[in-house]
Amino acid sequence: MLSLGAKVVIIADQFEQNLPLGEYGYIIAYDRNPDNVFDYVVRVPAANRNFLVPDEDIELEEVLLQEEVDRVEREALIDYALATYNEELFNRIVKGEEKPEEKDNTGGESQTTEDFIRQVNLKAWI
Repeated sequence: MLSLGAKVVIIADQFEQNLPLGEYGYIIAYDRNPDNVFDYVVRVPAANRNFLVPDEDIELEEVLLQEEVDRVEREALIDYALATYNEELFNRIVKGEEKPEEKDNTGGESQTTEDFIRQVNLKAWI
């Protein structure tokens, strides 16, 4: 549940109530009626109105900004990999492959929990 006063962006209009898509708004109340499909009352200053919206129609501004940052970062890394002909970096980004250093070096053997704890304790004492 989002907090009161949280800055949100309207991302959908699933009940076709002419919501201003892409506009910012602020959560001013919860709709606690269990018979109602709407979860929040959102104040949209650009429209100078309050809207009843379900949880699926809004998203926090911080979440949308972080998703955009991740997308831009990924695109920049792909452009860099293509410009430098770095095939390993490109495959890691596009296909989601791991680095060779990150792969498990146990040689195909599965490690038991006790062995793992013993190994961690040994490294902690060193």
